[in-house]
Amino acid sequence: MLSRLLICNYALIDTLDISFSKDLTILTGETGAGKSIILGALSLILGQRAEGKYFFNQQKKCIIEGYFQIKDYQLSSFFADHDLDYEEETILRREVAVDGKSRAFINDTPVTLALLKQLGEKLIDIHSQHATQEMNQGDFQLFVLDVLAGNQSLLASYQHTYKVYQQSLVQLKEMERTCVQAKIDQDYYQFLFDELDEARLKVGEQEQLEQELDRLIHAEDIKQNLTRASYLLTEHEQAVAIQLKGVIQDLQQAEKHQAELGVLTGRLGSSLIEIKDIAYEIDQIAQSTQTDEDRLQVINDRLNTLYSLQKKHHVNIVSELLLAKESISQKLHAISSSDAEIEHLRVEISRLQDQLVGKAIDLSSGRKQIIPALEHQVQECLKEMGMPHAVLQISNEVYSSDQFGPTGCDQIQFLFSANKGQQPLPVHKIASGGELSRLMLSIKSLIAHHKALPTIIFDEIDTGISGEIALKVGHMMEKLAESIQVIAISHLPQIASKGKMHYSIYKDERQHHTRTNIKQLDESARVIEIAKMLSGKNPGTHALQHARELLDMAY
Repeated sequence: MLSRLLICNYALIDTLDISFSKDLTILTGETGAGKSIILGALSLILGQRAEGKYFFNQQKKCIIEGYFQIKDYQLSSFFADHDLDYEEETILRREVAVDGKSRAFINDTPVTLALLKQLGEKLIDIHSQHATQEMNQGDFQLFVLDVLAGNQSLLASYQHTYKVYQQSLVQLKEMERTCVQAKIDQDYYQFLFDELDEARLKVGEQEQLEQELDRLIHAEDIKQNLTRASYLLTEHEQAVAIQLKGVIQDLQQAEKHQAELGVLTGRLGSSLIEIKDIAYEIDQIAQSTQTDEDRLQVINDRLNTLYSLQKKHHVNIVSELLLAKESISQKLHAISSSDAEIEHLRVEISRLQDQLVGKAIDLSSGRKQIIPALEHQVQECLKEMGMPHAVLQISNEVYSSDQFGPTGCDQIQFLFSANKGQQPLPVHKIASGGELSRLMLSIKSLIAHHKALPTIIFDEIDTGISGEIALKVGHMMEKLAESIQVIAISHLPQIASKGKMHYSIYKDERQHHTRTNIKQLDESARVIEIAKMLSGKNPGTHALQHARELLDMAY
């Protein structure tokens, strides 16, 4: 319920802070006093676009805040789905800056206007005598039937299954499209896989072959360098081995006179032996180093194969080729198993379709059973509100089992006639504003006993009625307010007298400014206000007495 509305710097309003109770609240005031301004401010926090600058003071921004008690509305999942902080007292705020830019907040979290509107529709329902759209919407008409039939949980289950069913159909279509394309590509993938498989790839092979190729290409250079190295070590007239042998001989002569030189002599002897071994190994390697044209061709062919595969698959090394081979293998496996997956999904879709058909039939049965009772109850309510010949007929066209939609297999249409002998027609084609208002009031009075509805605001829906009928409409609002919060803007004293809380909206002219103000009326002030509604600005004794009688009747 709306517990508080704070309006700052909006149109003719400087600052208003209005509190509301859970009971029937009445707003009255002379034409032009500002009732529509308050509704306009309220509509801003319900997501309506700010089409212009609505500033009382052109130097300050406009702020509208609505405080809502939402404990009974089961909205925690909505807040979780949109990553909002859930509070039992939730605040919707709208700010319009001097430059016309607007910002919206839910519990101090910035939100889009669309999200503010989405939540606002769950909290407030503003209904005027010209608001025919909701009554004509098939979703609303089905909603009425489902609430009265107790179909909410069944409908929620059906809609969940329907959502999964639709998602599965989309998935099947995509899988079939992918499968067709995949089978077109299958031969190509198989060729790529076979080509890689026949290559018998080994990690590290490429590096080894490249090293061997380098040796074969430079075999003559290697042989020459090795032969020269061996010659310089042992055969040259100044060979390292010959010179080292001379050094050893000189040390041996010196060792005769200095014994400790023997250690160095021994070390040089070991070095001479090592040098001779090295020279021998170099000589052996040089003799074995040959140019092998056949091997060179084999290596070139193998490397060309590896390079070609790497270029084709846009990789640089053999290990990446092996990864590409694994990827192609997985694609081939997916193609080979796609038929089985598609068939499995088709079976699942068939199962979901059977479930939907069963739930749709159950929904349709519940709706069909409640239609006569709803038609009768609405007609009785309309009789109470001065429409004794009004008729509501509910047409239900049931689709075949393969034509179910988001709400089942029923196409509902409300047909209405207000006058005796008049053929019932779709509501928007026949009902006047006042008739439609009373029809909507009747319907919402019925469903309010079965579901927590948002706060409903009736904006002068009493136009065109008076006297006893107005009393009955007021009584119906009073009954409705026992189940949900009702706020009514009215010009009729009969309806105004039914309120538990009564506000008077008025214009106040001071300091060269016209302001819209509001005040809550106590019991004596209500007598005067209702008397004015009965007879004019200066009510007489008779009007005051009549006002007291209306209030006494209400209590």
